[in-house]
Amino acid sequence: MPEIIEEQESTHFDFEKYLDLVRRRHIYFLVPLLAGWMFVWGVSWVLPARYKSSTLILVEQPTMPENYVAPNVTDNLQDRLQSITQQILSRTRLLMIIKKLNLYVGSDAIKNDDDKIEKMRKDISIDLVRDTRNNEITSFRVGFSSNNPILAQKVTYELTQLFINENLKVREQQSEGTTLFIEKQLADARATLTAQEEKVRQFQAAHEGALPSQQASNLQILAGFQSQLQNQQDSLSTAKQQRVYYQTLIEQYKNLHATGRTVDGAPTEVTAIDQELAKLRAQLTDLSSRYTDSYPDVVKVKAQIARTEKQRQDMLASQRTGSRQAGDAESAPLLQLQSQLQANQVEIAGRERAIAGLEARINEYQGRLNSQPATEQALADLTRGYDQSKANYDDLLKKKNQSVMATSMEQMQQGERFTMLDPPSLPIRPDFPNRLKFCAMGVGIGVALGCLVVFLFEFFDDRMHGEKEIKALLELPVVAEIPEIQSPLDERRQKKQMALGWTLTAIVGAVIAAGSAYSLLRG
Repeated sequence: MPEIIEEQESTHFDFEKYLDLVRRRHIYFLVPLLAGWMFVWGVSWVLPARYKSSTLILVEQPTMPENYVAPNVTDNLQDRLQSITQQILSRTRLLMIIKKLNLYVGSDAIKNDDDKIEKMRKDISIDLVRDTRNNEITSFRVGFSSNNPILAQKVTYELTQLFINENLKVREQQSEGTTLFIEKQLADARATLTAQEEKVRQFQAAHEGALPSQQASNLQILAGFQSQLQNQQDSLSTAKQQRVYYQTLIEQYKNLHATGRTVDGAPTEVTAIDQELAKLRAQLTDLSSRYTDSYPDVVKVKAQIARTEKQRQDMLASQRTGSRQAGDAESAPLLQLQSQLQANQVEIAGRERAIAGLEARINEYQGRLNSQPATEQALADLTRGYDQSKANYDDLLKKKNQSVMATSMEQMQQGERFTMLDPPSLPIRPDFPNRLKFCAMGVGIGVALGCLVVFLFEFFDDRMHGEKEIKALLELPVVAEIPEIQSPLDERRQKKQMALGWTLTAIVGAVIAAGSAYSLLRG
């Protein structure tokens, strides 16, 4: 039963054992602790101090709302920032800053320009600041490290100005490039539209009168020509009837001229004229039933009736004259009838020519109407190409105007731009080495070194310092224990050793605290 209890006790943390170890080995722990801390702390004061100046550059969005002026530079901010960084870190730009501010001379002098540029690139730091909600870049921090705080501030200011100016320059160039590209596309679209307009104009000129827009007028003109043709044909038929009538009168006059009288005793000429008047009046009645009094054929027939009536009156008057004038009176009607027949033939020839002309015009307009479907299809193809070119031209013109406004906005620095939130800081404390951190590192290294020394001493020490070690070595039950008997000399020695340990602990703690405070205040 006691053995089981001892085995259970051995599994628990033996506080007395480690307390005894601290009492015996605290000096071996404190001395390496102080030595390790002093070494690291001393190194922090030996290393050359590096001062870092930094400033925050804010990415400001365009001041003009996008629904008024849409920016024509839509590249990714991170890509543009990377491109600007490469341009600023180029050999030419960095060498210009190095010569302007006389960098890397004196204690950290570098003779080779390539080494200076490489060193400066390592001393420059650029850190992006993103929005936690949408992971977009809202700002970025530019910093520069140097052994001179004022010089670090000046270089940081130069780098900040380069970023701001280069961003404005890049955005303006991109905006102008976009505008120039759209203007070139607009010029090409204008040339294409002009060519399409010329094709449409030539087609319309070649098909004048047969265009779809002229269909209504062509139908109206065709109907007018057909009406005129019908009138001319009716007039021609009437004139041909008149010709037959005049020819009949002349033949009757020649056949009856010898007797001079008809069967009922009336003069032959008067009888023929009465017949002619009857026919003319019948013709007038027929025309009046179809046309108005102002119609040309109606007017003409009325004029013929008037001439015939006058001719009849003249003939009756001539019958009353003497025998000497009888021969002349008999030949006058014949001459008048022959004159009327000649006029009638002229009228017939004129109406036939007019009918031929009207038929030609009707055929022409009928051909226009027949060819209109093919013309309409060809014109539709040309118009479709013209409409597409016009729509493309209008769209490019709108984009060009918007791009010009966006370029003007960039030139006026109203677009997206970089703004220095605060001037570059003048560093008071060095960024490296952080002497307070070195103090903490020294404590950690000292503790590790002290533990290593204590472990080595314990490992090579073959003495036993407790009853548990003796029990473990003998593996026999303990019958009785004899307490330790200390002489006064041993007690004094033990008290001195304890006082020395506490004194040394206080000294080590005070030295570490004083060094840390000095590093905090002066480091």
